[in-house]
Amino acid sequence: MDFLKSNADYIIIIILALMSFISLWFSIERALFYRRVNVKQYENIETYEKDLTKNLTTLYIIYSNAPYVGLLGTVTGIMITFYDMGLSGNMDAKSIMLGLSLALKATALGLCVAIPTLMIYNAFLRKVEVLLVEFKESKK
Repeated sequence: MDFLKSNADYIIIIILALMSFISLWFSIERALFYRRVNVKQYENIETYEKDLTKNLTTLYIIYSNAPYVGLLGTVTGIMITFYDMGLSGNMDAKSIMLGLSLALKATALGLCVAIPTLMIYNAFLRKVEVLLVEFKESKK
């Protein structure tokens, strides 16, 4: 429990920071790709769609799982708070509230990663739909 007590926050924050970095990296890559994609270089729609949707699954995974990573940090923080209460035998409301409020920051961080990633993912899905329609119209 001492390992969790001293390292849980850092582990959760590092995981969420990594998820955030990957989300940002892939978002920039996709935005640049969509800006310069040329419909004329593709012969069939399957290859075009495959290239358009590259890395979107990763964005989906990040926005789906970031809140759960944050929730894991919160649950760990609550477990540590109750463990400390049990060891000390002290039911001081101030220390309980402090421990619980610190535990909730992990959920907030998870949502801070998930919400922008969800918005970007949905924008990219719409862009893919538009580009596919343009492809179909250009092949008529």
